[in-house]
Amino acid sequence: MTQEPLTLYKLIVLYMLDQVDFPLTGAQVSDFILTKEYTSFLTLQQAISELNEAGLIATRSIGNRTNLLITGEGKNTLSFFENRISDTIKKEVVQYLKEKEMFLRDEVSITAQYYRSTAGEYDARLTAKEKNTTLVDITLSVPTEESAAAICDNWQQKNQEIYQFLVEQLL
Repeated sequence: MTQEPLTLYKLIVLYMLDQVDFPLTGAQVSDFILTKEYTSFLTLQQAISELNEAGLIATRSIGNRTNLLITGEGKNTLSFFENRISDTIKKEVVQYLKEKEMFLRDEVSITAQYYRSTAGEYDARLTAKEKNTTLVDITLSVPTEESAAAICDNWQQKNQEIYQFLVEQLL
């Protein structure tokens, strides 16, 4: 593989991350790039890995998701090479992010994970964040793994209703 296309894919990833004020998941970046058929999944993973190794992006794993954030060095690098991304690709990135902003933001700001506690039960940890502010951080202990998994699934679907209920009840 020549270095030039790989460099372009890296720049697209940096450009995407630079256009938002919240992290994107690896899956969200992949969704855009693979849907547009810019490259293959494996090549994209190589690009993301090399960006991470070079310190141009930071990765943060939360549950089964990997969040990607552009670093200061990544922003600096992008400023030098952004002109290598065509205006068409830039417009497609901006349009994608604009159309899906609420979904993308919710997907990284609402997390749910469960684990076995030291007491032998299962803890389901549910969080909701907005920008860098934690709105809700709840841990529920339940007796079975199935219950913990169901709580996590329902949190993904009903977090807004639950947050609103809590605020109404506590104010």
